[in-house]
Amino acid sequence: MSLPLHMGWRHALFANWSVDPSVLAPHVPDSVSLDTYDGRAWLTVLPFTNVDVRPPWLPEGVGIRLPEVNLRTYVAREGEPGVYFFNLDADGVLSVLGARATHFLPYFHARIRHRVADDGRVRFESARRHPGARPARFVATYRPDGERFRSEPGSLAEFLTERHRYYAESPSGRLRYADVRHERWALYPATVDIEENTVFRANAFETPATDPVCYYSPGVDVLASANREWAGPTGDLAELVAPIRES
Repeated sequence: MSLPLHMGWRHALFANWSVDPSVLAPHVPDSVSLDTYDGRAWLTVLPFTNVDVRPPWLPEGVGIRLPEVNLRTYVAREGEPGVYFFNLDADGVLSVLGARATHFLPYFHARIRHRVADDGRVRFESARRHPGARPARFVATYRPDGERFRSEPGSLAEFLTERHRYYAESPSGRLRYADVRHERWALYPATVDIEENTVFRANAFETPATDPVCYYSPGVDVLASANREWAGPTGDLAELVAPIRES
């Protein structure tokens, strides 16, 4: 059984590749539909560091730090948009095992270094170390480059970043989900130097031929609900997470 969580997502890079929907459709569960923007599907590599990961009723600052890089796409179920993860590589054995068991997410143990220089450049290096899993590496340097902005309603940036639910499948094939609540992402255009990226190959995808659309964010604080079995549209997100916020 999963628990609600407080998290802080810091120094995030959204590296987004446009792909034909036919490439992704066979890789998402039948219980969700692929979500597209102007007829195109998207794959996003998202490196960041989770800070202060803890149940929300514990005091601030006692949580753990968990660097992570994930590969995700965008899906919906009965009009409820969300993300679907192909992998989440994280530097924490116990956290990885717990997330796999209770959140039904494809977490893998990795060795990760995530450093921020005085000039704002972020260095991220991840190498998967999970026994029996396909190798996966992601090495990049990135930084904000331009004016800060918040995504406009209906924009591509909103489609790619303002997602407040993830979907997953249990081992029995039942659809699961959790909702997340956070302020709207503060975004910047990003300059990115990707030195190595085998995350696509690790998930049986060809590396997209298109150039990525990239955004940087210093981060958001997050409240996530417990993972639960899908039983239909659930109404307003604020009502779902209010008990978490008040705990």
